[in-house]
Amino acid sequence: MARLKVLIIDDEPDFLETLVKRLNRRNVDAVGVQSGEEAMAILGQREFDVAILDVRMPGMDGIETLKAMKRRSPLMEVIMLTGHASVESGVQGMRFGAYDYMIKPADFEELFEKINQAGERKLLHEKKIRKA
Repeated sequence: MARLKVLIIDDEPDFLETLVKRLNRRNVDAVGVQSGEEAMAILGQREFDVAILDVRMPGMDGIETLKAMKRRSPLMEVIMLTGHASVESGVQGMRFGAYDYMIKPADFEELFEKINQAGERKLLHEKKIRKA
């Protein structure tokens, strides 16, 4: 399987930098941006298999960003990251097409597993489309 391309959108620079480094060490092509607006800009230039999306961000929040990303890249799988106080928005995200959600701080191994599952799901969707 080709390297998974993962876009991480989170307004916390330390978390973003750490997650990008850890994923890249695991042979994932990870790129991080700090806002929904930046995410949409990079999606205009590159394709990603999976996005990790923080729900609470200034500017475009996670739900707005999710909707915009799904319009641009319908097959990209999105995992929402939410705080305890906003679990409802994680559930809401799934109604708008997110693959899953996790509560922050997310366990890295669990997140890595979800990323791989989401990547496999995207590949399956692409295969079905090619067959159709």
